[in-house]
Parts: sequence; structure tokens; C-alpha cells
Amino acid sequence: MRNGVLIALTAAALVTAGAAAAPADARPVSAAHSGTAHAARSAAPSVTAREAYLVDVTTGTIQFAKRETRRVPVASLTKVMTAYVVRRRARLDDVVTITKADVKHALAGGASAAGLRAGERLTVRDLLYALMLPSGADAAHALAERYGPGTAKFVAQMNDTAKRLGLRDTRYANPDGLPSKGYSTARDQATLAVAALGDPVIATVARSPKRAVTKSRLHRAHVWRNTNELLKDGAVGLKTGYTRQAGYCLSFAVTRDDRTYVGVLLGERSERARYTTARRLLDWIDEEGLALP
Repeated sequence: MRNGVLIALTAAALVTAGAAAAPADARPVSAAHSGTAHAARSAAPSVTAREAYLVDVTTGTIQFAKRETRRVPVASLTKVMTAYVVRRRARLDDVVTITKADVKHALAGGASAAGLRAGERLTVRDLLYALMLPSGADAAHALAERYGPGTAKFVAQMNDTAKRLGLRDTRYANPDGLPSKGYSTARDQATLAVAALGDPVIATVARSPKRAVTKSRLHRAHVWRNTNELLKDGAVGLKTGYTRQAGYCLSFAVTRDDRTYVGVLLGERSERARYTTARRLLDWIDEEGLALP
């Protein structure tokens, strides 16, 4: 991603753009912002996700929206906020000791884990990879406990940050997205994606296919692979998520012809479907020439 593309549009501006769109079940909305040039554009592709949102971040133009303001669980997309808060609380070279509670938390919840073991000591930089690539709930718990300090205080920081970013329909209940009373919207998650990818460290982590950590006296060797298959299609992030309650979720960003698009799919029916839907939307904006002035 070109430097500054995401930073050029603030999270507040994206919220404003989203608020301008009237609620609807599913609609392409860019024509309303682009004049008559695209009035004859083809119909939007089939989007099977229960909620969806796609925005041209460079201009603030909404390309597609479907129930984008409905409050729903977002599973491990929650970890994007966890990473964002950690970046504002921690130094990358800080060392965090993994506890039995961190490991048990992921196991007890049946969550995805980064394979961490009690007693290992890893840097915050490494734990951000463990958090974002394999979506490690063990890493999320370790970071929250350290930088709350304690999970309850860390979640309070997440909600305070959500307010500052203008996420009016978001409430976090934990740092990992396991089933809870927490909720967000497709539009709010797109706003968060813009803010998170404006952080160069998170942006680097999110677009990394793999992270290998060499064994040391402080920890075992680890290899973490990114769960986001859309990276193979040129995406530069951001995060996958799944719980039975939330369905299959995806937050993604791509750059096409000097424009950056951020999309969010929530409540998709299968892992395969979330990528199929994302690719359909991206193919559609390519075919319609939406990247042209």
C-alpha cells in the first residue's frame, strides 16, 4: 500500500460518509456520489454475507452497503481493536511472559491459538503477529492482561478508543471476539480498518503471509501463517473471524489504480463464501471502472 493513502482519509471522515447513506438491504451506492457517469453500471454482484460494506477510502465514496449499521457479533475482527490499543500502550520491544491462564483461556473457549506455552517470553512485536496472523486468543489474553493491566481494564480501553474513533454502534466485551454481548457493524469495522492500517506496524503485520520466530533462550520457535486467503489476490490486510454466533467474517483492504478500497463482510455462510464474495465485489469495481475519475 502506498504510504499515506489510508492516513489521507481520517476515521471520522469515513463515519461521516457512511452516515450519509440511507439504510437499505443491499445496494450499490457509488452512483449517488459519482454523478451520471456510472448511472448505467451493471447490477451489483450477489453478496451472501448478512452484512457488508465497501468504501473507496481515497475519496470516501461508498461502493456497496448491505445492513451496514446493524449491530452484530464480529468474532475475531475484534482483535484489530486489540492490536490498535496495544500499539498505543506498548513498546514493540517490551517482553511479555505467557502464563498458564493465557493458554487455558484459548483452550477453554475453543478459540484459535498461536501455540504459545506458559513461561515463554516474547516481544510485543512478535505477539502482534501471533494475534493477527493465526488469530491467537492466547496472544490476545496475554496482551490484555499486561496492558490493562487486566482484561477488564483493557476492554474498557478498547471501548474508550472505539468512542474516540466515532464507532457509535460498537461495544467490546473481550479482546478476542469469543461469543459475548459485544457487537459492532460493518460500517464501524471499516472505520476501524482505516485507523488500524494507518499504523505502519499493524499494516506490516496484516499484509504478512507468514512470521517465523527463531528459537531462543526465552521462547520456542514459532511459525505463524496468515489466515487471510485474500492476500493471494493482492489484498494488504486485514483480518478474518469466525464463531457460530457471528458466522464467517472478513475485513480487507486493496489498492487499485492509486485508490484504496476497504471492505467488511459479516455473517457469511462459509469460509469459502467470504472470499468468493470479496472477490466478486473487487472484480465488480474493476469491471465498472470505479477507479477512474
